[in-house]
Amino acid sequence: MEFKSAMGTLAFVADQAPTMRPPPGRHPLPKEFIAQHQRARIISALAEETVEKGYRAVTVADIVRRAGIARNTFYENFSSKEDCFLAASEFAVKEALRRVVDAASKVDSWPARVNSGLSAFLHYVASEPALARTCIVEALSAGPAAVDRYERSIQAFVPLFRLGRKVSPHGEELPGTLEETIIGGIFWIIYQRIIMGQAEQIEELLPELVEFSLTPYLGAEAAKRAAAGQPEAAGG
Repeated sequence: MEFKSAMGTLAFVADQAPTMRPPPGRHPLPKEFIAQHQRARIISALAEETVEKGYRAVTVADIVRRAGIARNTFYENFSSKEDCFLAASEFAVKEALRRVVDAASKVDSWPARVNSGLSAFLHYVASEPALARTCIVEALSAGPAAVDRYERSIQAFVPLFRLGRKVSPHGEELPGTLEETIIGGIFWIIYQRIIMGQAEQIEELLPELVEFSLTPYLGAEAAKRAAAGQPEAAGG
């Protein structure tokens, strides 16, 4: 199931969907447009309910009520609460990855790309705290399918970090699971901040996470300089 990122953040889409109606006269909206907005509203409702009650306690009735839709509309889009949850995770990963790649593509050196990409990722988490909690915190207790989706989310970012082996003086000696370890560590740190109620301040972690990510590739001193944005650390 795909959600076009050009439509903006999930929160924006969900907030605007009720008001996005054609003017008087015959101006029907495309079915695909309507369906995308319906799904966005439903996922947003799931995320908000999850923040309030925890995923296991949320019911389809809760989602339908918050989204302001008929029950059959929910089932026209999702087969179950779990299906909706997995779609939320898929949307979040695709949108986060799109933002990371877009930000990283605007700079030249690999360390700077890590800095820009992480900055974009943290900004997305901060701008979508309910969705972030749903997909990062609740995913670990939402059942096997959700945990599998969480693990695949980590894998989605691996190629971006693996590029660091090309600029590392010890690239060939680095452990094969290094990237999974780094990304898992980033997710875990974010997890901890979210459960502490600090999702909206998560962007403050940027220098710490950049240094943490770059140290295995560049060494402690070069990673610290790159995290501080010093140009002499850029390379590759």
